[in-house]
Amino acid sequence: LAGIFAYLNYRVPRTRKEIFDTLVKGLQRLEYRGYDSAGVGVDGPRKNDNGDNVNICLIKKRGKVKALDEELYKNDSIDLDIELDTHFGIAHTRWATHGEPNAVNCHPHRSDKNNEFVVIHNGIITNYKELRKYLKSKGYKFESETDTEVIPKLIKYVYDNSENDYVSFSTLVERVIQQLEGAFALVFKSIHFPGEAVATRRGSPLLIGVRSKYELSMEQIPIQYNSTGESLFSLWVPLETRPAVGRQLLMAAIIEHTNKVIYLRDDDIAAVAQGKLSLHRMSRCAGEDPNRAIQTLQMELQQIMKGNFKAFMQKEIFEQPESVFNTMRGRICFETNTVVLGGLKDHLKEIRRCRRLILIGCGTSFHAGVATRQILEELTELPVMVELASDFLDRITPVFRDDVCFFISQSGETADTLMTLRYCQGRGALTVGITNTVGSSISRETDCGVHINAGPEIGVASTKAYTSQFVALTMFGLMMSEDRISLQKRRLEIINGLRMLPGLIKEVLTLDDQIKTIASELYQQRSLLVMGRGYNYATCMEGALGRPIILCCQDDPEITKNAYKTIELPQTVDCLQGVLSVIPLQLMSFHLAVLRGYDVDCPRNLAKSVTVE
Repeated sequence: LAGIFAYLNYRVPRTRKEIFDTLVKGLQRLEYRGYDSAGVGVDGPRKNDNGDNVNICLIKKRGKVKALDEELYKNDSIDLDIELDTHFGIAHTRWATHGEPNAVNCHPHRSDKNNEFVVIHNGIITNYKELRKYLKSKGYKFESETDTEVIPKLIKYVYDNSENDYVSFSTLVERVIQQLEGAFALVFKSIHFPGEAVATRRGSPLLIGVRSKYELSMEQIPIQYNSTGESLFSLWVPLETRPAVGRQLLMAAIIEHTNKVIYLRDDDIAAVAQGKLSLHRMSRCAGEDPNRAIQTLQMELQQIMKGNFKAFMQKEIFEQPESVFNTMRGRICFETNTVVLGGLKDHLKEIRRCRRLILIGCGTSFHAGVATRQILEELTELPVMVELASDFLDRITPVFRDDVCFFISQSGETADTLMTLRYCQGRGALTVGITNTVGSSISRETDCGVHINAGPEIGVASTKAYTSQFVALTMFGLMMSEDRISLQKRRLEIINGLRMLPGLIKEVLTLDDQIKTIASELYQQRSLLVMGRGYNYATCMEGALGRPIILCCQDDPEITKNAYKTIELPQTVDCLQGVLSVIPLQLMSFHLAVLRGYDVDCPRNLAKSVTVE
């Protein structure tokens, strides 16, 4: 996951220092919590005969945006006081999904040593290995471990093979995204198209801020369609299903510059040349609006940054429609009902031949294993054990070479889980990591794995990492059962349930006021009991970790009649009901803690990542 920000000033003189300040401030608005690296791409000092800059300078730094800000002023080759009439700068803050957090893996990524094309990217390219292999066969050299680097290499390949015909910047981008699978929001910059900007998206949010000293002459931007009529359609969840929280984070970077914005839709290509904005698509779908409206934001910057939330835990609870979507993004194709977990693809045959699956974790991660054990046994037709890491070690549990061991950890550094990983490696088992942190010990030391893409979780009490672990393990079961004819009806039912899940989570979150009222009646109680069974057993275990009370039931009239208070949840497929049921427990935990005067984000006797025994 990442935050991308770009700034184009056309015939509005700005010093390079002002441009840097704008880019850094935009990243800081998107960062809003710790990220692992950041970088910018700006015009360098060299110019051609027309006065256009003909080189691009990339400055990248591991750490938070503040570290990048300090690095910018150490670069003696860049004159900060020079004034630029027209300039396009790009900036990126990264939460690693491919490759460790370091300057090489940081964005912007480049096409070659001359920086002919550079790109910033939010999302995941699922077919990057195939593209990388092809581009290497054509002589292109790669510097990083990221999926993103194939994109600037690919656009240079398309540019170099255009047979000397003039091809516009937006057309090059159009040809590139036809080859990409997965989800992305992209912004391109090139020395071949000075002062021009091109942006596009599929499955990742992207908006454009529009500002002019003159009154805008229109309220909509017409879309230009490819005359060839070629079809390019998205197989991924459209923008409209994404939560408002994700949009608010985007708005935070833009609203101090303008309140006029355009929300791009999947496969829209926005291009700016000579100060004019145009929108392109390859083809028009039936019933599609041929325009994109220029919308006015009706909120203040401070409101966006606070997000009306009192604590990280509360904000992260409300981010779950987005985090669950991000876990699925680029991995489930709802048109073909297929699931691809790129990190496990090469080991799938070995996993299918195994004796048993062992899921190992601590705390919330252990509960995620318990929650998905039943559906994994059903879909894989293999015995599934769920083990608490510390107990697993204490028992010196027998492990065999034909076992497959999953190590579940948000941080990837949990000491007991890490020791268990090394124990299982010593006995020859295949090891699989399920983490939320690229470059962590578990992600490095396992044979393969899945990054849950939940985004950074700051609140110590885990919320969105649990639901993303739940969904990631369910997707693993779906991938394992793809060739089982007898399970196809069940698979389709679960895939449809996953498609609806972000929207259903949003529906559950509307119950917050009702849950707060119940919490105000319960917070003085000395103890509370949480009960449930079947698919909701693990939900109760996770709920008890936060000490709330709720009855986990689905349309049970007997319980509803006799209950003191009832919270009615929307129904989904049975094996996913636990994702919806746990959210009221999270909200109840939050409100009870607030009412009792506790520090919600730093509860006593609980650490985010236990790295000692």
